[in-house]
Amino acid sequence: MSPVIVCLWILAAVCVATWLASQLTKEYSWVDRIWSLVPVAYVWVYAGAAGLMDPRLDAMAALVTLWGARLTFNFARKGGYARGGEDYRWAHLRTRITGWKWVLFNLLFIVIFQNVVIFLFMLPAWTAYLHPTPLTLLDVVCIVLFLAFLLGETVSDQQQWDFHRWKAAETAAGREPSPRFLQSGLFRFSRHPNYFFELAQWWVFFFIGAIAARSVLQWTVVGVVLLTVLFIGSTTFTEGISRRRYPEYAHYRATTSAVIPWIRRRRTTTAR
Repeated sequence: MSPVIVCLWILAAVCVATWLASQLTKEYSWVDRIWSLVPVAYVWVYAGAAGLMDPRLDAMAALVTLWGARLTFNFARKGGYARGGEDYRWAHLRTRITGWKWVLFNLLFIVIFQNVVIFLFMLPAWTAYLHPTPLTLLDVVCIVLFLAFLLGETVSDQQQWDFHRWKAAETAAGREPSPRFLQSGLFRFSRHPNYFFELAQWWVFFFIGAIAARSVLQWTVVGVVLLTVLFIGSTTFTEGISRRRYPEYAHYRATTSAVIPWIRRRRTTTAR
C-alpha cells in the first residue's frame, strides 16, 4: 500500500478520534494535543516505506521527531495534556460563536481543517519518497537550518516559560507584575519569535522535498502555505486578546516586528 494512503487512513482516524474526544469532554484542544505527535507518525510512514534506506527521508524523519519531542515537552509542562488544559483562545471564540455554529466550527475548522493542514505540511516527505535522489550539499544546509530554527524556537519557548513562572510568582506574592507581558530576549526583536522559527522549519522541510525532486515547483507547497495562513490568523486573534487585556501592548505592537525578528523601531505614530 502506498505510504500516502496509509497516512490518509491515519488522518481519517485522527479526525474521528479528536472529534469524539471533543464531544465527550467538551474541551476543544484535542487537535492541539496531537499536533506534535501525528506529524512524527506520518514522516516515519514515508521513511519506513523506503525501508529506512533513504538517507534524506531518514534525516527528515529524525528532524521531525526532534521537533515533535520539543513541542510535546513544552506543551506538557504548560498543562496542555491535563484535564482542563484547553487553549484559552477556544474559550474566547465560544463567546462569539454559539449553538450549532460552534458545532460546525469545531467539526470543520478545529478538527477537519487543522488535521488536513498537518497532513499536507508533511507531504514533502512523500515528494522525497517519490524521488530517491542522493543527498546534496543543499540538503545539508537545509538540515542545519532546520536545527538552527529548532534551537531558536526552544530558546523562545524557554524565555516565555521563565517569564510566566516569574509573573505567577509575583502575582502570588501580591505584587503587580511589571512588565505584564514578555518584551525581552528574543521577544525584543519579534512579538512572536516562536511563530517565526516554527514556520521557518516547515518552509525548510518543504525545500528538502523540493531538493529531492530537483525543482521548487511542487504542489506540496500548499501545506506550508496553509500553515502560514493559519499562523497569520492565530497571530491576529491572539494579539486582539492581548490588546484588550493590556493597553500598553499598543506601544509594543508599534515598535516591535510582528513575526520576523528585526531591530526595534522608534514609535513615530499612534498605534491603532
